[in-house]
Amino acid sequence: QVDPKDYTFSGLKNETVGRLPGKVAGQQFVIQDCENCSIYIFDHSATITIDDCVNCQIFLGPIKGSVFFRDCKDCKCIVACQQFRTRDCRKLEVFLCCATQPIIESSTGMKFGCFQYYYPELALQFKDAGLSIFNNTWSNIHDFTPVSGENNWGLLPETAVVQDYVPLPSSEELKAIRISTDATKSIIPITRGRRQKSSDESCLAVFFAGDYTTANARKLIDEMTGKGFQLVQTKEVSMKAEDAHRVFQQHASEFIPLLEKGPVVALEFNGDGAVEGCQSTINEVFSGTKVFVSESKASASQDVDNFYNFADMQMGM
Repeated sequence: QVDPKDYTFSGLKNETVGRLPGKVAGQQFVIQDCENCSIYIFDHSATITIDDCVNCQIFLGPIKGSVFFRDCKDCKCIVACQQFRTRDCRKLEVFLCCATQPIIESSTGMKFGCFQYYYPELALQFKDAGLSIFNNTWSNIHDFTPVSGENNWGLLPETAVVQDYVPLPSSEELKAIRISTDATKSIIPITRGRRQKSSDESCLAVFFAGDYTTANARKLIDEMTGKGFQLVQTKEVSMKAEDAHRVFQQHASEFIPLLEKGPVVALEFNGDGAVEGCQSTINEVFSGTKVFVSESKASASQDVDNFYNFADMQMGM
């Protein structure tokens, strides 16, 4: 029998509280009427609602469904979810991983950055919550109630340090978790999202389903960012033959047989020389793996548009 009290933090002041991995195990969770608290849910959950919280620091591990902030102000959060929504909130700063377009309503002073966090149990929690580490639209915010001439949301500075916003937990129980906020260790690849691109040259790389798809995609990200290129966006999505014709065009026939094995993982890199850099890295590091890579700077921007237009339609964006 599930006792709701075990899945609720309510009416707390000046406290550090949390749940260790395995303690929420896919249940719903409620956080309400908390002030000056540090709250950490180091597990996956079904849905989470956060109501009437003030000046709190909150970490929420992968949420299979939605997270809904209502009537909160001056909170700093790290959140991974399928759907993100706020209503009547003021000044929330959120490092976000969200599989669908985040929505704010009647909310002001909202700031967003890319989710950046690691602890050993986190990768499996993403799987248990049915979330892909490559589907993160953190910067593509929809403001349901825009005010003419005002901007209710913006992006956190690129230099923002996660721990300055949500410090590591100080309580004995929660200190046991082996956390890293180092960008290179983050479970979620750090993407530029809607930030200004540094170059007019982008490159699309697509990995096909197999035992090492995730590891290969991560390896390419490490190699490319190590060379100074920027990761703009990532996407994991299933493709059919007709989608392949639209995206891969004259090369479609060599990739169509690979689509039946499962979803593809696509990466967009940006920077002068990105196409050549990506091609040479793939030839050196992934010689035995079939990967789609843009052929030239001229075709690359079309590749990127073709793929993400298709993917956004698939995801209902």
